[in-house]
Amino acid sequence: MGSADGPKADETDGDTRKARDTAVSERRFRFLVAGYAVSSYGTFLNMVALNLFVYETTGRALAMGLFMAVRLASGFVAGLVVGGLLARFSAKSIMLWANVGQGAVMLVLILAPDGMLTGALMAVSVVIGACGTLFMVALRSSIPEMVGEDRRAWANSLSITGRSLAMVAGFASAGVVVSLVGYTAAFLVDMATFVACAVTVALLPIAGGKGAGGSASEGSEGSEGSEGSESSGGSGAGKDASAAKSGRRWRPVAFLALAAAPGMGLMVALRGVDAFGSSSHNAALPIYSTSLDASNPAVFVSAFWCVWALGNIGAQQVIQRYAQRTGRSVGALGFGYGTVVMSAAFIAAFAGFPLAVTAVIALIAGAADGLTEVAYTSHLQTLPATLRGHAFGLSATFENLGFGVGMILVAAALDRFSPLAVVGWSHGAAIVVAVVFLLRVAGVRRAERTGLRKEEAVEGRPDRGDRDGAEVSRG
Repeated sequence: MGSADGPKADETDGDTRKARDTAVSERRFRFLVAGYAVSSYGTFLNMVALNLFVYETTGRALAMGLFMAVRLASGFVAGLVVGGLLARFSAKSIMLWANVGQGAVMLVLILAPDGMLTGALMAVSVVIGACGTLFMVALRSSIPEMVGEDRRAWANSLSITGRSLAMVAGFASAGVVVSLVGYTAAFLVDMATFVACAVTVALLPIAGGKGAGGSASEGSEGSEGSEGSESSGGSGAGKDASAAKSGRRWRPVAFLALAAAPGMGLMVALRGVDAFGSSSHNAALPIYSTSLDASNPAVFVSAFWCVWALGNIGAQQVIQRYAQRTGRSVGALGFGYGTVVMSAAFIAAFAGFPLAVTAVIALIAGAADGLTEVAYTSHLQTLPATLRGHAFGLSATFENLGFGVGMILVAAALDRFSPLAVVGWSHGAAIVVAVVFLLRVAGVRRAERTGLRKEEAVEGRPDRGDRDGAEVSRG
């Protein structure tokens, strides 16, 4: 009797300990998201304040474009190298120094004399662009180690919610802060947000990056059953672990990450095309808003993004409850369908509908954008730990490339065509690639179901024996 009761007691203790550890890790992650939201507020605040400051300092719109181009180029380069950095250093150290770097460069800008303002602004654009990418990739690639594979959808949704709230607050307050207290005070607030995030990161134990390579097999196992992403790339990951750690072969490792699961490369390509589409509505919104109300064009832009953010936040609440109730992530299909809905909504936003209808469209666009963000991030997190940082880094490179090229082409196109036409063909390209991606995912699923039926047929034949059936079932 005693031996029968012993395992039950041990099992109860183990479940209690696991629940306690989960609660602790989730509480720590909430603190991290709070720090991330504070720094994101600073990021969105300086997107407005710095662009205004650049224009006021130089008096040239071209300077604003150059500032943004340097920022995107820095993010592009950072995406190429961050996988190798995560193989050498811990995610915590990368996130910490990314915030320290951003805070330090803002201090340089505040203290720079008038004769060195141009150089200081270029330094800000380089550091902000690169460090923002480094922090984002380190955070997203380390979430499975921080909260566990089964809670990554919840964690992704929570971090996106914090970022969306910060975006609304940053954009809404930027004009007020600059007009009331001036640029220097705005830059001080910005610097303080990065310091606050750095302190949060320093105080929390954060897993991921260097040392996560040992959990590559866990990452591979955790990916099983997650929308077909768990394919044969896992074994290849182990063979190239040393390449990931050495950093000398970052390119083969990065592209191996995209080949590690069916459709992963196409998924990242779709993300880049989606970023290209995003550049079109970002550039076209001020022009469209001016056509609606030339005397006060900022009203429509601000209202549009606020409603968009409400839709995004609402979608995160639904996703969190879905993940908590079912224990499942949204998956690759959610990313594909979400991209189609989001792109169609952004096209419709420029079609000249009444403002009440446009508000509903913006709400749908925000909700679909939130869905795609969680689905995409969760899907890439199913990769083994040795490949995850490289995949997220390469993804950031594609996104920066798509957005940067898009801004150049869209700016030229808007001089000749209407905002609806430009946004239509830009997001139309994303819809076409998304349909191709959905067909690819559907094909993979059909192949998996066919293979499963064959396995069941083999296992059901007595002449094959148990040994063959076991071998087939293990794949």
